[in-house]
Amino acid sequence: MHVIATAGHVDHGKSTLVDALTGMHSDRLEEERRRGLSIELGYVWTTLAGHGEVAFVDVPGHERFVTTMLAGVGPVPAALLVVAADDPWMPQAAEHLAALDALGVRHGVVAVTRCDLADPGPALRRATEEVARTSLRGAPVVAVSARTGEGLDALRDHLGAMVAALPEPDPRADVRLWVDRRFSVKGAGTVVTGTLPAGRVARGDELASTGGLLRVRGVQVLGRPADAATGVARVALNVTGDGVDGLDRGGVLVTPEAWHHTAVVDVRAVPGREGPWHPDNSDSSGNSGGAGSGPASLPAHLQLHVGATSLTARTRPLGPDLVRLTLERPLPLRVGDRALLRDPGSRAVWGARVLDPEPPPLRRRGAGAARARALGAVSGDPDLASELARRGLADSALLRRIGVPTAEPPPGAVRAGRWLLDAERAERLGTEVARLVSEHDAADPLDPGLPLTALAERLGLPAAEVVAAVVRAPLQVAGGRVRAPAATAALPAEVERAVAALEADLAGAPFAAPTADRLAELGLDVRRVGAAAKAGRLLRVAPGIVLLPGADRTAVAWLAELPQPFTTSEARQRLGTTRRVVLPLLDLLDRAGLTRRLPDDRREVR
Repeated sequence: MHVIATAGHVDHGKSTLVDALTGMHSDRLEEERRRGLSIELGYVWTTLAGHGEVAFVDVPGHERFVTTMLAGVGPVPAALLVVAADDPWMPQAAEHLAALDALGVRHGVVAVTRCDLADPGPALRRATEEVARTSLRGAPVVAVSARTGEGLDALRDHLGAMVAALPEPDPRADVRLWVDRRFSVKGAGTVVTGTLPAGRVARGDELASTGGLLRVRGVQVLGRPADAATGVARVALNVTGDGVDGLDRGGVLVTPEAWHHTAVVDVRAVPGREGPWHPDNSDSSGNSGGAGSGPASLPAHLQLHVGATSLTARTRPLGPDLVRLTLERPLPLRVGDRALLRDPGSRAVWGARVLDPEPPPLRRRGAGAARARALGAVSGDPDLASELARRGLADSALLRRIGVPTAEPPPGAVRAGRWLLDAERAERLGTEVARLVSEHDAADPLDPGLPLTALAERLGLPAAEVVAAVVRAPLQVAGGRVRAPAATAALPAEVERAVAALEADLAGAPFAAPTADRLAELGLDVRRVGAAAKAGRLLRVAPGIVLLPGADRTAVAWLAELPQPFTTSEARQRLGTTRRVVLPLLDLLDRAGLTRRLPDDRREVR
């Protein structure tokens, strides 16, 4: 299916035209038919030969219903702009075109209606000139009469060519349905409608709203029940759940856990080619002037229109075309989303393209200017390399929720669990880790290395795994600590001398562990013994019992010469040591899996 929104001045024949194209009546309300005026959004549809079903969202053209008009246009990728041959270029035509331009709508057709009542030539020329200055430049302009049928076949051909050029939506995309109508059906309950731009909704699905999870009890597409709907589509959903009472027009239904809801967002202001349209700065030809169109001239409060939602936004200019918006309530926004900023008083409009739905706070003097520099080259297209370069460190789950794909990190980027670091940040962190470990070891050589958790806290990192990912050789991660390898770990001079003395003591009797008095004589207290053991210079068998490194392997080799299995006494004699040493040494060998203790208390070498 394809979905097209109408646009144009009140009483220029939008509803009459789409009714003629479809054979349906888009004005749903009795008041609309009585007044000949669209008040609410209307929906009609038809089949275009070779292009399938096409639904029209018929929007009101009266200036009092601009918010409703924008609710219909916002989620729709294509537009049918309607102007009348028997009227001059009118304010709502200009305002609607400015809105389409600000929203970046590039697919459109212009219909000059009532060509049976007036020469369409002037209106054709004027519409072509106006459209050429907007995102709809190049759109075909065709004269039609809904009453006589003149030009309708040509219009259908142009509409078919337009929908054929629309990008193919992703049926696997996360669902985001902006609700443009809510009503109740007897026996069914609450029904909401909207334009599904991508993704798939099926009966039984769960969707999230601000009030909680809702379950889809039924799906209709163009008035017909369906098991599922795939974007782009006009859908009606019968929903139930705890949050249904708070769901109304302007609400939004999304795939649970897939979207980031934000109340602060940085955007690039995107005025039309000649600045935002404003009725008071139009010349006699209706062209708008560009003076004062930048973010610095924005009012402090504006209406933000995105999808079918309209809410108040507080503005803070950051740079020549950059603005921070603070919204009255959070919305599910992603990088690249297009929205519209509107001043209800002056009716001036600006486009807004989302650059960052999760921006950092601006707390210091000059932070706004610094932020503008950081965003200066950001295009608004989701780009992982750009996000990492700007953020340095990012949560991959957050990036996915704001629409940035994370499957293929850029060259040099580091992945640490759920975290991603750009190459420059990872390099700086690796250098900083090395400095902190070196400084610690110099200040406290008896306790070399630092815990990963302590380093993460000192570096302001969210998790120990991020520290582990940036550690560079010769540093090593072992036992939850970052330390220099044993070969390069330096011991204080007095500890080196004490270890050298022990090496001499044990040279001829490797299992004659020094007594407590000998350790005290050498100055080897518990901390110094621990430091020497961490450095690989001593083997700590048990508290107060130390041997030289490799003594465990030597013991296994000597014990293997005994008849197997052997007793503790036989082991003590073969190793030439005492029970004080042999008992904890055998326990150490058991724990290491080098020997095995049997039920009768004898052992054997594995």
